[in-house]
Amino acid sequence: MPTVRGWALLGAGLALLFLWWLFGDPELLLVGVFLLLATALALLYVHYHRPSLSVARHLSASAVHNGDTTTVTLILQNRGRRAIGHLFLNDVVEQLGTAAFEIAAITPGELATAAYRVTCRPRGVYQVGPARGTVTDPLALAELPVPSGVVDRLVVYPTVEDLSGFPIVSGKDPSLNASRPEHSQRGGEDFYTLREYQRGDDLRRVHWPSSAKTDELMIRQLETPWQSRALVLLDVRESPYESEEAFETAVSGAASVVTHLVRSGFDADLWAGEADTIDAARYAATMERLALVEPDPSIDIEAVGTRVRHRGGGGALVMITGVPDRKLLSVQRLLAADFGATLLMGTTSTTPQTVIGFHRVGATTVLVEPGGRWSRAWLTAMRSKWASVSAV
Repeated sequence: MPTVRGWALLGAGLALLFLWWLFGDPELLLVGVFLLLATALALLYVHYHRPSLSVARHLSASAVHNGDTTTVTLILQNRGRRAIGHLFLNDVVEQLGTAAFEIAAITPGELATAAYRVTCRPRGVYQVGPARGTVTDPLALAELPVPSGVVDRLVVYPTVEDLSGFPIVSGKDPSLNASRPEHSQRGGEDFYTLREYQRGDDLRRVHWPSSAKTDELMIRQLETPWQSRALVLLDVRESPYESEEAFETAVSGAASVVTHLVRSGFDADLWAGEADTIDAARYAATMERLALVEPDPSIDIEAVGTRVRHRGGGGALVMITGVPDRKLLSVQRLLAADFGATLLMGTTSTTPQTVIGFHRVGATTVLVEPGGRWSRAWLTAMRSKWASVSAV
């Protein structure tokens, strides 16, 4: 089809023909026919030079953290018998921008590459591509689209800060405390309950005596020490947050805590608005959940606490919110019997009265302003907790 320049030339040619019809000037006829003929020849040129081009894409990293950059490389191959010239290519990264390239020529069988860098922010999941291109005649009067490229996926995780120190976690023996995790893998050798087999369960965990009695496959539900377990609960309600920036700071805090605990040997789970928790050892799934999480005004946080309590748990409870409120405090009181320590992380520009309620139940608090950094406040809170335990 004609390009913008081609349509302009075509319009000019028709206008000149109309003027020739009105005034009878042969020069108008000559120029008008020349312009129409040039456009027609351009259309024939691109038709008979139809490209056979494959477009592939390589991302240097398909999952990055907020603010990082990734390099996108387009790999083009001419599969035809003729050279492909005057190639214009656009590659779109959803909501992040468009890269445009002009390639003079690709000979038959030749591989060509075109690369660009993307600064990845904000967090989220983005579609990369498809790459769309056109080839034109030498005068750029007509163009023909080339086959679209593939679509890739770019996941931008929340910002993760390096944290130092661990919450004090009480074990089953009330006289025991641990400020460092006792490293254990999820699923130790001691078990405390049985449940029915679910698709995907490890058959090595089948408890055969119980299975024989019930005529149903029963799986051992395994327990790990309290000192190395944690639940990270991200408050996804809309009301506790003063601004969008406050919510983003909370999401960054959740990502930082999950990363820190998993690296440090904790068997950690994350709740971030879905029906069930996510095993934080599945790092990609956990970070992707945090990349997509948005405030949900319909969430009943107290009902969430009830579900978590029925699910069972233990170890450290890390609650991340904006301005702590009474509903979140009631969740902490509901779960206090199951979790040996509570750490409250809040992003707020004030110090709300409800923080006193958390202090009264023994919770450690870490507060930062919206847009602030967690690492220093976290370390200060951990040191304060260690000092208070040592002084007892």
